[in-house]
Amino acid sequence: MAATYVRRAFKYRFYPTDEQAAELSRTFGCVRKVYNMALAARTQAWTRQERVNYNATSAMLTAWKKTEELAFLNEVSSVPLQQCLRHLQTAFSNFFAQRARYPRFKSKKKSRRSAEYTTSGFRFRDGKLTLAKMADPLDIVWSRPLPEAAKPSTVTVSQDAAGRWFVSLLCQDPGVTPLPATGSAVGVDVGLDHLLTLSTGEKITNPRHERRDRVRLALAQRRLAKKATGDGANRRKARQRVARIYARIADRRRDGLHKLTTRLVRENQTVVIEDLTVRNMVKNRGLARAISDAAWWQFRNLLEYKAAWYGREVIAVDRFFPSSRLCSTCGTLRQKMPLHVRTWTCACGARHDRDVNAAKNLKAAGLAVSVCGAGVRPQRSSPGGQAATKQKASRREP
Repeated sequence: MAATYVRRAFKYRFYPTDEQAAELSRTFGCVRKVYNMALAARTQAWTRQERVNYNATSAMLTAWKKTEELAFLNEVSSVPLQQCLRHLQTAFSNFFAQRARYPRFKSKKKSRRSAEYTTSGFRFRDGKLTLAKMADPLDIVWSRPLPEAAKPSTVTVSQDAAGRWFVSLLCQDPGVTPLPATGSAVGVDVGLDHLLTLSTGEKITNPRHERRDRVRLALAQRRLAKKATGDGANRRKARQRVARIYARIADRRRDGLHKLTTRLVRENQTVVIEDLTVRNMVKNRGLARAISDAAWWQFRNLLEYKAAWYGREVIAVDRFFPSSRLCSTCGTLRQKMPLHVRTWTCACGARHDRDVNAAKNLKAAGLAVSVCGAGVRPQRSSPGGQAATKQKASRREP
């Protein structure tokens, strides 16, 4: 039986020539055009109570290419155009399965500029990647090596708002194997003063990446606001300056979260977190910026797929679990715990740091769920709310 490996995406920055940049820009535009036309066709068919699948939209694409007004679609590779139709099919499948909202049209200015190539649309030989419709390979900065004898199955080329070009190669990585099992477990409480508080008592400082560049960002945004509206060169340059600042903030945040999640997964067999609804929490106008900067959802996402890769377990405890109000020593439940209370003393004499106590309670609740199943709580009287639930991380691509 052949070994199955994790499929992993390796992302690199590259610097295209003027001809390559023009070709990719045309491809991005054609991908957006075909996606929007296919979405419009499927939406109209849906109003007539007709079902249109990928095969039907593929036939439509063939017919569109034969028309005079859409003949420019023949100038780019057909592979990314077919892939965008497959992505639209996936979007509709997720919608009908109630996993996502109804697909939306792609915007020229706001949507992600990208194109996906399958094996028939690129050539990868001797460490050089050449895309269809191009004579020369891409000038890629190989910041880290690909797995030995790697054969990319798909290649995704993208350009961010800051004007940077990236290529992502999806490969099977034999180096990702389950780590040796350990008996250690840790509870993790997320916060704003401290990004993470562990049940071991360790507190990890919140780097507040957005706050570090807030003055520079505000200045760039004011200069952008003063530019005349439209597609002028000065406004485009000012918009890119703002995008570069945002990109620098996001890069630092992502790098820090990758290091934290990798460390937690390597050191612990079980990681217990709280099942927070970040989407609702950012509706608080006073805390929205700080919560977004902390990137709690991204932290959980990275933690879950790395745990699936390396044979670890991530347990999410129900958001109604009173981790801050419960004494981790005797199990006494306090009725109220205002946010400004950072330390408190239980009737049993135990003095608690609010965040460390919460992390300890999360760990205890998570281990109880792991051993006994959902619905088990480490206190005698259950307060109102739903039971603790166990989240099984699925294998996914980064």
